[in-house]
Amino acid sequence: MQTVKLARHAMATRFELVLLGDDALALRAAGEEALNEVDRLENQLSLYRPGSEIAQLNARAAQEPVRVSPELFALLRHAQLLHAETGGAFDITVAPLVRCWGFMENQGKMPPPEAVAEARTQVGMAQVQFDGANNTIRFARPGVMLDLGAVGKGYAVERGAELLREAGVTSALFHGGTSTVCAIGQPPEAEAWSVSIERPPATVGAIRFPELDVVQLKDESLSVSAVWGRAFQAEGKHFGHVIDPRSGQPVAGAWLSAVILPAATETDALSTALLTLGSTGLEQLAGLRPGLRALLVTQSGEVERSPNWG
Repeated sequence: MQTVKLARHAMATRFELVLLGDDALALRAAGEEALNEVDRLENQLSLYRPGSEIAQLNARAAQEPVRVSPELFALLRHAQLLHAETGGAFDITVAPLVRCWGFMENQGKMPPPEAVAEARTQVGMAQVQFDGANNTIRFARPGVMLDLGAVGKGYAVERGAELLREAGVTSALFHGGTSTVCAIGQPPEAEAWSVSIERPPATVGAIRFPELDVVQLKDESLSVSAVWGRAFQAEGKHFGHVIDPRSGQPVAGAWLSAVILPAATETDALSTALLTLGSTGLEQLAGLRPGLRALLVTQSGEVERSPNWG
């Protein structure tokens, strides 16, 4: 049994691959193809690359319908469905609020209430008009901006994993930063891949957080969302970079969320939704997909798990 490890920096994070099999050269070739797919998707989906398809859409769609690739159109439709299913807790139009709170500059700041109110008028999937006959997208008003940061890494991991399977890889772990991991098959002499969930750092929240779970994954994906990292302190409170698109305020009900499903696109999006929804989200999301498993670290430091977490 051969082990091949590969890594590449993309989408502002580090993607890592562990591939197991009998042919190291074939494994390496498959891994490189998967990582090349991540690079391709970054060039298509990044808000911060002026030539990307998303950047071009954001620049033009308030003035005219913009034709997009079938791949991007399907992803945006999927995001529209997830928005509806989560009651707006997952929303790819949240970018004006993220910018308002200063997190597009990676620092964060307390905005005046009138700025938040104005940004909220530019948020909501009702602002995005789909024309399936022509594969075009139009925005209902100026200022609307799409940001796939809460789904793009998961989508890239899922697409990369599809290429690995097509290449015949039957045992692999594909990790996109600390947010999403996809397990293909199982490692030798084990029933599943063991993946630990990192607890919040001791410097966050002045709470002593418990050690979190080590989960077992086989042909499944795990995504974790959290409110530290890009954050700031003001008025004695912690303000993280995940914004509730429904209120316009940083998420305040939970520190961390985790969701397990086969599809990494959905775990990425739904972990963000769960973080936004807080404790009520565990029951709400459980009915969305068969077998969905979820964990939440609440604002008080309590760990809540779905009944089937295991």
